[in-house]
Amino acid sequence: MAEGQGRLVAISNRVGPLNDEGKAGGLAVGLSDALKRRGGLWFGWSGETSEKGTFCELKTDVQDNVSMTTIDMSAEELQGFYFGYSNRSLWPLLHYRLDLAEFDRQSDRIYRSVNQRFASRVMPLLEEDDLVWVHDYHFFYLGSELRQCGFKGRIGYFLHIPFCPPEIFSALPASHDIVRALLAYDVIGFQTDTDRRNFVAFCIRELGGEKLSGQRVRVGDRTVVARAFPIGIDAQGYARFAVSPEAGEHEEMLHDLTRVRTSNPDADGDAWRKLIVGVDRMDYSKGLLERFRGFERLLEDYPENRGSAQFLQVAPLSRSELDAYVELRRELEEMAGHINGRFATLDWTPLQIMTRGFTRRALAGIYRAARVCLVTPLRDGMNLVAKEFVAAQDAEDPGVLVLSRFAGARAELEAGCIIVNPYNTDDVAGALQRALNMPLEERQRRWEIMREAVFSGTAAHWCDSFIDALARGADFDEPEASETA
Repeated sequence: MAEGQGRLVAISNRVGPLNDEGKAGGLAVGLSDALKRRGGLWFGWSGETSEKGTFCELKTDVQDNVSMTTIDMSAEELQGFYFGYSNRSLWPLLHYRLDLAEFDRQSDRIYRSVNQRFASRVMPLLEEDDLVWVHDYHFFYLGSELRQCGFKGRIGYFLHIPFCPPEIFSALPASHDIVRALLAYDVIGFQTDTDRRNFVAFCIRELGGEKLSGQRVRVGDRTVVARAFPIGIDAQGYARFAVSPEAGEHEEMLHDLTRVRTSNPDADGDAWRKLIVGVDRMDYSKGLLERFRGFERLLEDYPENRGSAQFLQVAPLSRSELDAYVELRRELEEMAGHINGRFATLDWTPLQIMTRGFTRRALAGIYRAARVCLVTPLRDGMNLVAKEFVAAQDAEDPGVLVLSRFAGARAELEAGCIIVNPYNTDDVAGALQRALNMPLEERQRRWEIMREAVFSGTAAHWCDSFIDALARGADFDEPEASETA
């Protein structure tokens, strides 16, 4: 990484935490290290609403050489920008759910306005040699707005969720405006090469652009780098979480939950049920309904698992103000009740769903207790749960990862996990049966393959590789991926 390029300025919807205390996600883990090394600014929403909204006084917390600066939103801005355009229009569309996307002119107007306000508020804080890194679908227009404010330095953008094919994205009334605004950035990063190719295809088909060498695309007089930068986790740190006292406590609780006690004096002691876990925000992109159906089919087609396999789904509530999420929770709880009513016995409840959250240390213990981790999104940018599960495993007795073919993590973990089509109930059931009965030697071999990928493709590597590409901008040159747009 070119350390002499000046400060790093990160702009994202939420800011921090700067120090990982077991609650930070991949973005925070990657950025905090780079910000502390280079010095810089992290700018975003305070998480609060006020009457003045984005016109409020800036709030700044300085920690060593890093400033964390936030602004409020008004109630109208929050509704239109966040709940409206970001999560009713962009989120479903980019996850290939055109059937759930809602488009309205008012939320479009507020979304653009908030992007403009964020740009105008951060602009006075910028220095000419700053590297500005904007994050996620909340801020498609922010780079363009910074250019209009007069900023001439390097600006990069990273999309943490998928970028859908042109045939879907073009349904968005502002699709051309958004992609033209993205061209104001110097480097545009995606989780997977599929997402990158979808973006380049839109530039070519819809805007008359041209694909160049070095993973660059030109539209009119603008040439930008469009490249995949798969995000990772702090693998070493997460492995330490897995052997922490908090993780051990949760691992032991799950062992108690799955213990089958026997009163037979001739038996060799207690036995344990095999635990399947899923950990996802309650979101329609995660394939939770399809996952429950797959587990039900496992119990139907492989009856030996009745009483011997147990499924724990951790699904913290997400965007519960939106109708689609209220309906999803109702359907999940109804299906869980149906499966338990059909198969449960007095001493065995096959499926347990929890809508509370856990710290990352506690989750590490839950992963470590599991024989199988079921990660089956219908579409996902990366899915760091898959990588956290791998990092948390005990090398002497690792669990098995069952992963959706539509998760971004597939590209890195495919050689070690079991890949499934989450829409295919029989496929999911068969994969679970295979995972539950996989011999120890094969489990260890598969885990070693995945561990190598997780511990080399870390959050720090993701962050450094993006910043290096941004420092070089259009001069960046790297061989094309095997698949081309």
